[in-house]
Amino acid sequence: MSEEILVNVTPQETRVAVVENGVLQEVHIERTQKRGLVGNIYKGRVSRVLPGMQAAFIDIGLERTGFLHTSDIAVNNQEEIVTNISAPEQLQPIESILAEGEEILVQVVKDPIGSKGARLTTRLSIPSRYIVFIPNYPSIGISQRIEDEEERERLRNIILGYQTGIEKLAVGNEDNVVLHGAMRESEILKKGGFIVRTAAEHVTDEELFRDIEFLRKTWDSIVVRAKNTFPPAIVYEDLPLSMRTMRDLVHGEIEKVRFDSKETYQRVMEFSKHFVPEFLGRIEYYTGIHPILDLYSVEDEIQRALNKKVQLKSGGYLIIDQTEAMTTVDVNTGAFVGHSNQEETIFKTNLEAVQTIARQLKVRNLGGIIIIDFIDMQDPEHGRQVLRSLEKHVEKDHAKTTLSELTTLGLVQLTRKRTRESLEHILCEACPSCMGRGSLKSAETICYEIYREILREVRQFDASKLLVVASQKVVNILLDEESDSVAELEVFVKRPITFQVETLYTQEQYDIVLL
Repeated sequence: MSEEILVNVTPQETRVAVVENGVLQEVHIERTQKRGLVGNIYKGRVSRVLPGMQAAFIDIGLERTGFLHTSDIAVNNQEEIVTNISAPEQLQPIESILAEGEEILVQVVKDPIGSKGARLTTRLSIPSRYIVFIPNYPSIGISQRIEDEEERERLRNIILGYQTGIEKLAVGNEDNVVLHGAMRESEILKKGGFIVRTAAEHVTDEELFRDIEFLRKTWDSIVVRAKNTFPPAIVYEDLPLSMRTMRDLVHGEIEKVRFDSKETYQRVMEFSKHFVPEFLGRIEYYTGIHPILDLYSVEDEIQRALNKKVQLKSGGYLIIDQTEAMTTVDVNTGAFVGHSNQEETIFKTNLEAVQTIARQLKVRNLGGIIIIDFIDMQDPEHGRQVLRSLEKHVEKDHAKTTLSELTTLGLVQLTRKRTRESLEHILCEACPSCMGRGSLKSAETICYEIYREILREVRQFDASKLLVVASQKVVNILLDEESDSVAELEVFVKRPITFQVETLYTQEQYDIVLL
């Protein structure tokens, strides 16, 4: 399997495309004037406490206040967390924790989307290449994707041996360090805990020690800045997309990371020397004639990802409809008639759809509730195979995804963690003609609305004649197919009606002018 990352950088925006075997898998876009906020830490002020919602609004200096639910507020009793790490947390009433006007340190976990402000948490975390540091949360977690028990134990022991390991590295002794015991564990966890990321699998202890050292220094600088800052203010800003790409997206199977900006390439090389030196030989400055995102038709794929209809190779197709409440995916056989019986045709279409759906979720960055309407299958085993295939494909997704069982109606509910806006929300805006409905009233419907409005106007106001101002298409219908109806209306209201085209009007816009 061949994987590449293509990075297109302009002064206005950075676009990152993850390509697998020549097929686009993920798109990340960050605009200079609208950088994502996820990961940023703010010193905020509680502007309002809502006991009924068990939440609070926090002023962090943005256009809209952030939203903090009581379930996102860290427990202060660290001893309780250590001893009962798997026990369900007892939530305290929000009014007993926060008061209006209080200063608070919060982190953005979900960007503002639509009319909603940023989602916040007081469970702060600072990521590096291999480790995530969690201040004031004394525990060690290992990524579930690292399945080998020996490797998990090795990584845990490396974290526990950090203090001694750093001292040995300082004097040139790079021997592996394995420490045990509650005393040493409490020492390493005094300032906070760690989550070992998937990328840390088989990484040396020296590299992990460097990561821990970097994270602790970063946290110390955040603490100092927070003490000397008046709210609302930002105290820690996550890396720009080009650097986050090297931190979060590169892994052992990535063959190349190409940048089309020499300045960004040089900055990334300098960054990678310290954090991902093993990838230095795979980072390239792209100097090709064609734009970098024309490689593998990535630019065309991005444009297609904005369409509702997604064509399948067999002739079937998907209809993906994104709304504020949820996203629905409808699977259709279309022109695919198969070579055997109908049940086999439906089964093959659903299986093909699974792979495309999993890819489209990542390319479009769809999150929240997603309802997939597969074509009804009579054979229960076919349904189980389709669901297993879907589970297998979404396992590779970076975003946390959960699946429900296939219902008797052929529906599967899928939830995918949403932290940033979808591709459509970044690149598009609501249509000013239909106001985001996705459809317009027909010209015929507008004509009938005009008739009713004319009757309403003549009953209320006195006028010698009426002028109808509307779009070209509506006026054409009124003067052609509807001409008899217009003549009858003139007789009924006892006033002449004239028409005028306004080229700037949408199909739904019109005015009745009394003359």
